[in-house]
Parts: sequence; C-alpha cells; structure tokens
Amino acid sequence: MSDKSGKTINKNIPNILTVARIILVPVFMVALIFPIFQDNITRIVTAVLFIVISFTDMLDGHLARKYNIISDFGKFLDPLADKLLIFGAFVALMVFNREDFLFITLLAFSLFIVLLREFAVTSLRMLCKGEGVIAANMAGKIKTVSQMVFVVAALIEPIVWDAPALTYLSLGVMTFMTVYSGIRYFILYLPRLK
Repeated sequence: MSDKSGKTINKNIPNILTVARIILVPVFMVALIFPIFQDNITRIVTAVLFIVISFTDMLDGHLARKYNIISDFGKFLDPLADKLLIFGAFVALMVFNREDFLFITLLAFSLFIVLLREFAVTSLRMLCKGEGVIAANMAGKIKTVSQMVFVVAALIEPIVWDAPALTYLSLGVMTFMTVYSGIRYFILYLPRLK
C-alpha cells in the first residue's frame, strides 16, 4: 500500500492505533482515580491524555479510509475500543468526583443508558452477522464524539469556572445522541432480520 509520494503504508497501522487506544485506557483511568498531582493539574494531564487517546480514533479511521485498508477486524475492534474508552472514562470520572452527588447520579444514569444502547446494538449486530460486520453510521460517530466532548468538559470546566453548565449540557447532548443513534441502528438494520 503506497501513498502519493510512493512511500509504503503498513496496512496494520489503523489496527495498531486501535490496540494502542485500548492499552492506554487503563493508563487514563489510573491517572484519574489515583492522582499524583493536585486536582487542577490532574484534570489537565488526564484531559490531554484523553484527547490524545481520542485522536487515535479519528486517525485510525482516516488512515483506513484514505488507503482503503478497511477490514472486518478493524470494524469490530474500533467500536470496541471506543466503548472501553468511554466506559473507563465514565467510571474514572465517578470515582474522581465521588463527593459530587448530583454529578455522579446523572452520570450513572447516563452510563446505564449507554450500556443499554451498546448491549442492544451489539445484539443486533450479532443477529445480522450474516450481513457482514455492521460499520458505525454517522449517528453513531456523532454519539462517540459527543461522549468525548462530555469527558473533556467534565475534566476542564471546573478549572475555568464553578458553574458546570457546559458539563451538564454536553452530558444531556451525549445521552440524547446515545438514544438516537441506537434507534437509528434498529431502523436501519432490523429489517434485515426479516
């Protein structure tokens, strides 16, 4: 596989980036759950780490599409890595903010919605396995981005000001997109079961 300059592109790079994302999830969680810095520094360090990890999600997809090296393995592993990152981030945020009852209550509710949606969509994918691996649709991608925006907002906003307006707004948008994208999957793929 070569790019326009003739350089050879390793066809495994997208999958390597996805595996790296999975490996970095526990690093992020430990950094947030067992902070070695004071509160604001921990928030900045973990936010930067989360952004870097999230960037690999965009990069691996971009490389796979640009060089036409999309694989069923990648289509399976990429959403799995996203789920691990988001679930890990949510759990770590709840532990880090354990004294904020409202925040952890709303986040726990959203996490339940996210888990419910993922189980439902995963079950649908398994039932449609004869159709090949179902790639993420646009609503699913927006859902993932909204989850990432929420995590960064929850980490950074308390440093900037006391009112967590952006955090709660992004939490609401993320929860809505989680439900909406799940419904979209069923609308698109449930007819395949007939």
